[in-house]
Amino acid sequence: MKQIALAIILFWTFSLIFKILSGFDSSVMKVDEILVSPNFTDWFGKDDFGRDIYFRLIDGFINSFEIIFYVTLITSILGIFIGVLSGYLGGRLDQIIKFITTLFMSFPGILLAIAFAAILTPGKFNLIIALSIGGWVGYARLARAQTLLIKEQDFVRASQSMGSSKLRTIFRHILPALSTPMIVEATYAVAGLIIAEASLSFLGLGLQAPEASWGGMMRDSVRYLLASPHYAIIVGASIMSMVFAINFIGDFLHKFWGIKNG
Repeated sequence: MKQIALAIILFWTFSLIFKILSGFDSSVMKVDEILVSPNFTDWFGKDDFGRDIYFRLIDGFINSFEIIFYVTLITSILGIFIGVLSGYLGGRLDQIIKFITTLFMSFPGILLAIAFAAILTPGKFNLIIALSIGGWVGYARLARAQTLLIKEQDFVRASQSMGSSKLRTIFRHILPALSTPMIVEATYAVAGLIIAEASLSFLGLGLQAPEASWGGMMRDSVRYLLASPHYAIIVGASIMSMVFAINFIGDFLHKFWGIKNG
C-alpha cells in the first residue's frame, strides 16, 4: 500500500514538472484525433475535442489544487480560530458556537456546497467560497476538543499563574500544541475537497470550459462511455488514485502522531 501511494505521488509530481518544462498547451484541439485510444504518442489518448487527456489531467490537477489550497487556508484559519475561542473562553460563547457547528453539521457538506454554488455564478472564486461555507466545522470541532484538553495541562496553568494574558497563552502554548492534529485533519479534508470539487464541476457548478477540471472531464467522458471507455476509466482512476494517496498520507500522519504522543 505504501509503495502504491508513493508511486502515485511521484507520478503526479513528475507529470507536473514535465508539463511545466514542456510547456504543452492542453487546449490544442485536433479534430482528426477525436477520442483516439491510448498509444505510444498519446499515453492517455484524446478527448472528445481531440485534446491530449494526459496534459488535460495535469491542468485539472493544477486547477483543483489551487482551489483546494485556498479553501484549506480559509477553512483551517477560520475553524481553528473559532474552535480555540470556544474551548478556551467557554461560557455563553462556547454554547453559541456549539449550536452553530451543530447546525452546520445537520446538513451534508457537499449539499451545502451545491446549494451555494448553484446560487453563485460558476467560476473559480465562487467555487472556493462554496467549498469554504461548511469546511471550517471539522477544524473548529477538533480545535475546541484539543483546546479543552490543552488548557488543563500544567504548563498552561503555570503560564497563567505567572500572569500570562489569554492572548499570549493562546499564541504561545495552545496554537503550537494544535499544529500536529490540525495537519492531520487538513490532510483528510484535502481528500474530501478533491471529491467535492470534482462533484461540483461534474454538475456544471464548478470550473467552466475551456479550463480543465477532473469533474468536468468526467462529465464529458460519460457521454462516450460505450464508444471510448478509456476516457472515463482514466479520469476516474486519476481521481481515485489521488484520493487514495492523500488518505494514505493522512493515515500515516495519524498513526505517527498517535505513536509519538501515545
